[in-house]
Amino acid sequence: TSSFPRMFVQVCLYFYCKCLWRCLKFVVRKLTGQCELQRICYNTKPGAARTMKIEASLKGSKSKRLQTSVNVHPDAIEKTIDDIMELKRINPDINPQLGVSLQACLLQIVGYRNLIAEVEKLRREPYDSENPQHEEMLLKLWKCLKPNSPLKARISKQWCEIGFQGDDPKTDFRGMGLLGLYNLVYFAEWDTEIAQQVLTDSLHPKYSNAWKYLDFNYFFFLSQLSKAEWEKKKFDKAIGYSFAIVGINITDLAYNLLVSGALKTHFYNVAPEAPTLTHFQQTFCYLMHEFHKFWIDEDPLDIMEFNRVREKFYKQILRQLQNPEMALCPHFAASESLINM
Repeated sequence: TSSFPRMFVQVCLYFYCKCLWRCLKFVVRKLTGQCELQRICYNTKPGAARTMKIEASLKGSKSKRLQTSVNVHPDAIEKTIDDIMELKRINPDINPQLGVSLQACLLQIVGYRNLIAEVEKLRREPYDSENPQHEEMLLKLWKCLKPNSPLKARISKQWCEIGFQGDDPKTDFRGMGLLGLYNLVYFAEWDTEIAQQVLTDSLHPKYSNAWKYLDFNYFFFLSQLSKAEWEKKKFDKAIGYSFAIVGINITDLAYNLLVSGALKTHFYNVAPEAPTLTHFQQTFCYLMHEFHKFWIDEDPLDIMEFNRVREKFYKQILRQLQNPEMALCPHFAASESLINM
């Protein structure tokens, strides 16, 4: 008996979606003289809000041609737009801006799908120490992060200095494959100053920029301490973590945001056309920087709290991305060229 009301509601919703909704759209078109795609493009400003509505409209259409338009090859988008205009009986000469708007939306939709495929390919490709390109990227990571400390050997305990677990980093890339290495190298190469600072902070229980977290009274209190007391007290605030391992973990977080579709909000707002791997890597940089600040603010007791802090951070990012106006605001060097474009 308890399941009957639920079944009744489901049947009503199904009837509404299949029948009443289509009838409503038909009536609105007759009253406005515009199809749903026109109303979206004319009444919704460019960005995630418009693109996501267009995507939902195309996928929910009863026409197979419209449903499959979100899966076409990028080279076929112009032809697809012509087909949509013809199917909807829209005169392109009278509605020239509609074609431009639809093309921009489709480029984003198709580009997002292709980006997932590209990221997935990198994630599935294992690190191969016999591959010179893989080895070159790994050595570049070291040089960018530790420019003044030459690596004494390929197999070395020195790798622990940048947050790998052992003397050969290749074993740490198993979960995310080459994607983890790609992201770390991008962060270290294009946001070198920030990456080096985050690495330095992660190596010490107390972060070097901790003064900004202290209020005046606490500062006065600390100024009265002896040097020995200060050396002990200054390590109380937070604890370090393994930079490279956390980078691979944040790569997994970014990957899940991408595959789940949560990053559509961000990419549709920042990428004027198709989002690319560079957009994804810049998002990784942003997430690394934000997680680092979040970790400090959370002030975990020890590294065993990492999963709790990570999950809380993940939920915070998800909440932000639920806002269709949201663009993860990059404030790091690698994103400045994209913003200026």
